[in-house]
Amino acid sequence: MGRLFGTDGVRGLANDSLSPELALAVSGAAAQILSRGKKRALAVVGRDPRASGEMLEAAVTAGLTAAGVNVLSVGVLPTPAVAYLTGLYDACLGVMISASHNPMPDNGIKIFAAGGHKLDDAVEDRIEALIDERTPHRPTGAGIGRVLNAAGARDHGANIPDRYSLEGTHERYVEHLVEAAGQDLTGLTVVLDCAHGAASEVGPAAFREAGATVIAINAEPDGLNINDGCGSTHLEQVQAAVVEHGADLGLALDGDADRCLAVDARGTIVDGDAIMAIIAIAMREAGELLEDTLVATVMSNLGLHIAMREAGITLRTTAVGDRYVLEELRRGKYTLGGEQSGHTVLPRFGTTGDGILTGLKLMARMAQTRRELSDLAAVLTTVPQVLVNVPVTDKSLVARAPEVLDAVREAERILGDSGRVLLRPSGTEQLVRVMVEATDPVQARQLADDLAKRVASV
Repeated sequence: MGRLFGTDGVRGLANDSLSPELALAVSGAAAQILSRGKKRALAVVGRDPRASGEMLEAAVTAGLTAAGVNVLSVGVLPTPAVAYLTGLYDACLGVMISASHNPMPDNGIKIFAAGGHKLDDAVEDRIEALIDERTPHRPTGAGIGRVLNAAGARDHGANIPDRYSLEGTHERYVEHLVEAAGQDLTGLTVVLDCAHGAASEVGPAAFREAGATVIAINAEPDGLNINDGCGSTHLEQVQAAVVEHGADLGLALDGDADRCLAVDARGTIVDGDAIMAIIAIAMREAGELLEDTLVATVMSNLGLHIAMREAGITLRTTAVGDRYVLEELRRGKYTLGGEQSGHTVLPRFGTTGDGILTGLKLMARMAQTRRELSDLAAVLTTVPQVLVNVPVTDKSLVARAPEVLDAVREAERILGDSGRVLLRPSGTEQLVRVMVEATDPVQARQLADDLAKRVASV
């Protein structure tokens, strides 16, 4: 059996590879490890609207309470909300049941440690080892965890203000988002594609509370329609709606709302690289960008490197995956990071990507400067990119082969400062991904095809 945890928790086909039995085992093992030394252990549990989330939440709750941990279920909320509330309520762990942008039949379990931080590899390995032992600690009597409402959680030591009911956790998250936005958005109209996902209620509420006029689409989840032809992986609907309504911009979230992509008033896509560039420049002007540094992955376009260099901002790159961006942000105490796919992380306000906050910050910059999104996004000129996926027998061996490395070096010599080459094994398949960026698209295609042939021949 391979490693249970992937790049973003445990994920699989619900009621198949991701069974209730596995959910119970994972949550129980996580509770044992993350609640050690806690007299009044509390877990915050949330989910997206997938039909299977109800089943898996029951299993997760059983696993947590069987390990002696009290559970506060906050219902349907975005992933960053669960992370935020885990820290706010001094919980020893948080659990989000979601498969993010994946189709409805899939689901996943994301676990947060105290403070709302994602787990590192070592903690995940300890959880997996405990599951394999199949000898869970099971308290009895008064030691069994309870399923609490907000008042009960307060009685058990959780840091929940008296004015908040269970439903009030949603209100507190919206307040947090509006406070973080820090700008009145009155006068701006946004089309918000909620992907029939976890932000279908709190997303529109946050933008309206910040003063914007909101046209919400795909905000009627029925348990089966999440990410179905909508959201950040299908931008056609939000593009059309922005033009139809004459809105200032459109924002598209994914199923658990930890990512956000945008379109300008003409319906042109503004990707994660452009969003990061706009926010980075705004933060640098405000003196909020620590060491004038932005953290992104190696998949960010060369255009972002150029734009940041011209703006006097250092761009630090990590491996692909928001967890690696988060690790680098924490290591250097940097204040902004993200991915081309739309994850944008602002550590001052949250411990994970937050699509709603990203959209609010983007609109705050528009309101502050009184400039259109297309004008702000023009700071970045995307360099043509060619990506070729090459099926191989042993991806790690091929990627290290001397003849492949020689070919990469030769391509880099040919490109000089006008482009770059990235060759990396897939994280989930027997593929080697060959990416070439060059100011000349014909040259980019030719070099990518040549490299792909070299990889395939090994």
